[in-house]
Amino acid sequence: MGFNCGIVGLPNVGKSTLFNALTETAAAQAANYPFCTIEPNVGRVAVPDSRLDNLARIGKSQKILPTSLEFVDIAGLVRGASRGEGLGNQFLANIREVDAIIHVLRCFEDDDITHVEGGVDPVRDAEIIETELMLADLDSLEKRQTALQKRARGNDREAQQQLAIMDPIMAALREGKPARTAVPKGEEETARRLQLMTTKPVLYVCNVEEGSASTGNSHSEAVRKRAEAEGAAMVVVSAAIEAEVSQLPQEERAEFLEGLGLSNSGLDRVIAAGYGLLGLSTYFTVGPKETRAWTITKGTKAPQAAAVIHNDFERGFIACETVAYDDYIACGGEAGAKEAGKLRIEGKEYVVQDGDVLLFRFNV
Repeated sequence: MGFNCGIVGLPNVGKSTLFNALTETAAAQAANYPFCTIEPNVGRVAVPDSRLDNLARIGKSQKILPTSLEFVDIAGLVRGASRGEGLGNQFLANIREVDAIIHVLRCFEDDDITHVEGGVDPVRDAEIIETELMLADLDSLEKRQTALQKRARGNDREAQQQLAIMDPIMAALREGKPARTAVPKGEEETARRLQLMTTKPVLYVCNVEEGSASTGNSHSEAVRKRAEAEGAAMVVVSAAIEAEVSQLPQEERAEFLEGLGLSNSGLDRVIAAGYGLLGLSTYFTVGPKETRAWTITKGTKAPQAAAVIHNDFERGFIACETVAYDDYIACGGEAGAKEAGKLRIEGKEYVVQDGDVLLFRFNV
């Protein structure tokens, strides 16, 4: 089960610098000119989770395997992309393939780094990109509408479902509102099949100068207000600091960040926010060989959670032994949890909770 976040933004806002730091590689070229990222760069990064170390210590595990997220660094967008300006068509094709959007906004002043719009205004920049995505979504729906209407007249049920939600979405787009604001309740899956960019959840990442990394600045405050109004998520980072941190040995990072007044890295916050943005949760398996984190969507039932490990686990699912993380730690492991009555046997209808430590029983 793979989940990915597309990193988008205008040219020269720090997208590729952030991506390089996220993946701790130089896979994306960071340079001071537009379109230095031509093909989308893809990197998988571990999701930081302090619970893994605690579980592995109790389980005396030889290895720790965290869960991961995929980040896609997508070529910079410019005004007019929906009409093919810049690398618009390629950009729009790439962004349709991701599950969520991380929108990097420049929130720092620097005369040495050109801004394609002539000055720093992150709220304007956010509006430019959202407008281009809305225009592209509207164009996509208008092109599909006639064919869907023809199929619907032939009693094609899927076409009828799609048309029923397209009208309010198209009306919203024409009013300058993203598609996500007009998806009828309960029709999220039908809307997802329309592959619209403005139905995807958004995380704003405010790239500030080093001195504002712990507090933010007036630019990031303006973005915070926009994010709150939209119900979007927002994180403040300094891509320059994160690039430095990514080059340090692991044992030196905490001290370096503390010296800057930061309790944890901006990247950890971006990864955690991206994880939450996608509606994901984590369960664990613990044993002498390894302690491992597994990613599922919130609301997943036990057999489908088992399928993340192997499809056979779902097909032959019998039950799962379940201990909540806090109980596992407090009782010193599975045996202690069982003695304390904290280990439960759950069946096919059990909805797996974040932090559950599971052992699946199956027969194939």
